[in-house]
Amino acid sequence: QVQLVESGGGLVQAGGSLRLSCAASGRTFSSYAMGWFRQAPGKEREFVAAIRGSGGMTTYADSVKGRFTISRDNAKNTVYLQMNSLKPEDTAVYYCAAGEGTSWYFQSRGYDYNYWGRGTQVTVSS
Repeated sequence: QVQLVESGGGLVQAGGSLRLSCAASGRTFSSYAMGWFRQAPGKEREFVAAIRGSGGMTTYADSVKGRFTISRDNAKNTVYLQMNSLKPEDTAVYYCAAGEGTSWYFQSRGYDYNYWGRGTQVTVSS
């Protein structure tokens, strides 16, 4: 069982930056792929970024590629999402998720995540 707690959300102007953090419980954090997802009002949840357990591989949605960076510190059981050049369309609740097992093929595409945090609100004003 893994518990995830996101932090770092807030209100920022367009063009600004935020850094989200997701702290995980448990002693096998490095064995989980970690993902960030977001859900805007009236829209379905969408995949944002993923990072493999070792941290050696990352993937991004096209909408955030070049602006967002996912990283992890396995010693601190924490995954981060650095968000730069924010746009109003990035406004959403951001969730982190953990995926166990070895299905990186699917996890890198936003599937096969077993545990979810409660989310943190990010609002980008124009």
